[in-house]
Amino acid sequence: KLVLEVPSFSKEGCQLLFRFSGLFSRLQSPVPTVRAFSTSQPSHQVAEPVWNLGRLNHVAVAVPDLAKAQAFYKNVLGAQVSEAVPLPEHGVSVVFVNLGNTKIELLHPLGSDSPIAGFLQKNKAGGMHHVCIEVDNINAAVMDLKEKKIRSLSDEAKIGAHGKPVIFLHPKDCGGVLVELEQA
Repeated sequence: KLVLEVPSFSKEGCQLLFRFSGLFSRLQSPVPTVRAFSTSQPSHQVAEPVWNLGRLNHVAVAVPDLAKAQAFYKNVLGAQVSEAVPLPEHGVSVVFVNLGNTKIELLHPLGSDSPIAGFLQKNKAGGMHHVCIEVDNINAAVMDLKEKKIRSLSDEAKIGAHGKPVIFLHPKDCGGVLVELEQA
């Protein structure tokens, strides 16, 4: 025969022990997990994207003096720097600074009606102009972004400085950043 001795508690002691045991049992029980996503399969299949975003191709910097900027990156920083290439269809001359994992594109206006001339009127010392990101299918990207109400600065892609199709997305739709998409 087993005899269990239970100490005597006052009424308040019993209530405290009861509350503590209830709290202790709740701490030992599994806590329900709140999920921000559903693990169930949707009733309809979601199509795979028809285009994918790639790597950062370059950051473009508008410069008031192309030769001076070119010399800075080449002679002071020791970077590999291309020769200046005029792109009349874009109204700019460009120099590419190779950084290994990406490039800096130095932009200088080619004529007074260049979009870079307008940028430099507002930013006399120059500055970052746009970022260029590669896409694996620029035509699909353009159509998809139009459906998502992202404006572009032209109706269709044009050939850019690397000889590949490019399109610029409106900065007001891209968090204040001018984004260039380039076919990879």
